[in-house]
Amino acid sequence: MSRLIFSLVCLLFLHRAVHASDEAKGDKNVVVDCSTLRLGQYICPDPNKNQIDPDTQQFVGCAKGKSVPSEGEADVLCLAADGIICNQTNNSTFWRKMPCKWTNGYSLEIALLLSVFLGMFGLDRFYLGYPGIGLAKLCTLGFMFLGQLLDIILIAAQVVGPSDGSAYIIPYYGAGVTVVRSDNETYLLPQADWHNIT
Repeated sequence: MSRLIFSLVCLLFLHRAVHASDEAKGDKNVVVDCSTLRLGQYICPDPNKNQIDPDTQQFVGCAKGKSVPSEGEADVLCLAADGIICNQTNNSTFWRKMPCKWTNGYSLEIALLLSVFLGMFGLDRFYLGYPGIGLAKLCTLGFMFLGQLLDIILIAAQVVGPSDGSAYIIPYYGAGVTVVRSDNETYLLPQADWHNIT
């Protein structure tokens, strides 16, 4: 009999502990403006939604960039961390502009295969929209094969891209190249939390 009473008391405490933790979880939700969240407080894109266009391998709705055509933006559904509620949607999802690469149908794999096997006839340059260089390669047998070798390297390194300024279609998690440049406008600004470093 004492075991039965002990078991019932344990179940009662366990039941109260579960309800107390559920109530505590409900109290920990914070309503914020999700556009101010920092990295680590959200994940973009929401892994529960398929937001990658299978034809372009970029975010759905990726628009052409204004100054650089291949550097576009797309509205992407993001997911806030547990306990964060967005005041825009009253749930944990929100929309955020994310950078994407605007593509216009040119595949890196096709360009590279054309360059390796038919580059001496200039087909890689015709495919990418450079008919003048393609014709010169056709007439000179790929600049005596040196132009073909150079184009294989330049296309593989993604230095030479489509003539319309778009990016290559590469698998979303593929080997994309991002060029980082530094000039007089891009320098490290001193921060308030830096101390005198000598």
